[in-house]
Amino acid sequence: MPQQWPASAIAAFILEGFDDYREQFRQITNGARVRFEQALWQEIQDASAARIALYEKCVSTVSRQLREAYAAEVLLEVEQWPLVKSAYIALINLRDDDELAETWFNSIFCGLFSHDQINDGCMFIHTTRPALRVNARTPQTRLYEPKGDVEQALRQIFEDFSFEVGYENLERDLSRLLKQLRQSLPDWVCKDPDLRIELFASRLYRNKGAYLVGRIYTCDEQWPLVIPLLHREGQGIQADALITDEAEVSIIFSFTRSYFMVRVGYPAEFVGFLKRILPGKHIAELYTSIGFYKHGKSEFYRSLIDHLATTDDKFVMAPGVRGMVMSVFTLPGFNTVFKIIKDRFSPSKNVDRNTVVEKYRLVKTVDRVGRMADTQEFADFRFPLSKFDPECLAELLEVAPSTVEVNGDTVLVRHCWTERRMTPLNLYVESGSEAQVREALDDYGLAIKQLAAANIFPGDMLLKNFGVTRHGRVVFYDYDEICFLTEANFRRIPQARYPEDEMSSEPWYSIAPMDVFPEEFPPFLFANMQQRKLFNELHGELYDADYWKSLQEAIRAGKVIDVFPYRRKDQAGREY
Repeated sequence: MPQQWPASAIAAFILEGFDDYREQFRQITNGARVRFEQALWQEIQDASAARIALYEKCVSTVSRQLREAYAAEVLLEVEQWPLVKSAYIALINLRDDDELAETWFNSIFCGLFSHDQINDGCMFIHTTRPALRVNARTPQTRLYEPKGDVEQALRQIFEDFSFEVGYENLERDLSRLLKQLRQSLPDWVCKDPDLRIELFASRLYRNKGAYLVGRIYTCDEQWPLVIPLLHREGQGIQADALITDEAEVSIIFSFTRSYFMVRVGYPAEFVGFLKRILPGKHIAELYTSIGFYKHGKSEFYRSLIDHLATTDDKFVMAPGVRGMVMSVFTLPGFNTVFKIIKDRFSPSKNVDRNTVVEKYRLVKTVDRVGRMADTQEFADFRFPLSKFDPECLAELLEVAPSTVEVNGDTVLVRHCWTERRMTPLNLYVESGSEAQVREALDDYGLAIKQLAAANIFPGDMLLKNFGVTRHGRVVFYDYDEICFLTEANFRRIPQARYPEDEMSSEPWYSIAPMDVFPEEFPPFLFANMQQRKLFNELHGELYDADYWKSLQEAIRAGKVIDVFPYRRKDQAGREY
């Protein structure tokens, strides 16, 4: 009988598993302050990777425990799962993390059933939670009223947000930050008696930095506010900058960066607060930026199905050079690309499907330093056939018939990754002005250097594998050949034995699988001689094997190299 089926018990079991996950998540997150104060940089990297891996680990554990606790003919009676959902809703209604609990339920359901069973009756395809709670002032913040004395307000802020480690030179930092504030805002703002500074009550931590995040506002206007803090070992805490530019703050919360660690009691309210100061960010990206990447995935999926249902947009092939390993399509009105693995690779590619999957999953766990696009992995996407441009669908069916198939009026995509859509760098420099090309190639070199500093070697560094974001930043997005920098063997090309060697089509020296010859980069990266010359002027050291070896030595010595997600300024206001 239906009333005898253990819906309430299963719902409680799932929620108990969620509580265990949340507690472990909190423990890792809450340790961020101590790691920052004690300058435990490598532990910070390890904790970040552990927290990312935690979700799948806990989902797997709960799914296994459910199978052990209930007979398969009971647990997998899918017709009864609307009862589990109903009981679960009653359990989470008063929770402060109810939206995350829904996503957790979905993960457990998908772990038990095939994706053929996905429907809104059994799981939360659409949320049952209220809309984001964007209050006039969220209770998770601290409010400061300068009343004409902004310096004193800043001084109070640093007193309230103190650490076990003292500030290195607070007077120096206050002077510099006050100057930056006055330079970045209209003259009248700091004198406005109605000026308010609102900061989230918890610090945000990522890599080697801590961040105070909030906003500055008057009766009529507001600006985001971020104050990055650094810990210089043996010297103390330094307030490094004061940032009020929305574009710069958006970059700090970018999809190209690792996730923040921040103590958040009410995730929806905090995301609502971030959405207030960064209105251009989608809530999926904001949830992801603070470590709730699975819920970010849920919000992304909901926005995608809503877009498909409410527009005439159709999937088309993404612009740019066709990939040798991945096929990429997109929705013109939806700022995302969808990447699937081809059934057959170009002969020049020495990887297989499993290796590509491993590479893409690796990107999730490493420090992306603002230079690699975050990805979301999906299985068994189902789209209406009418939403595909015929040429796009024909190409996908040709290059990946094991991944893409048509079932009646539905297109099934068995496996894909999603990434933020960007302008391919090779297309950008083809159409850019001289100044834009110079700036883009300079940032391209910086991207390669910063990835290397994070122990990532892109492998295939062709311009087509990098994109330009809406903020003009160059980002790497093709991962099938990445490896850790310390795994590569950087070599100089040996001197030719005979004059004939240099004329030969084959190298006169042995090449192992992980050997890299930076001297070969110029013709490989740039067919355009002007671009080749310009890049050599900007970043010629990348052609020197010794440059790469020096980075390897620093990484092997345990050094975590600084890569800042914002423009730094000295006491005189000059960028450096």
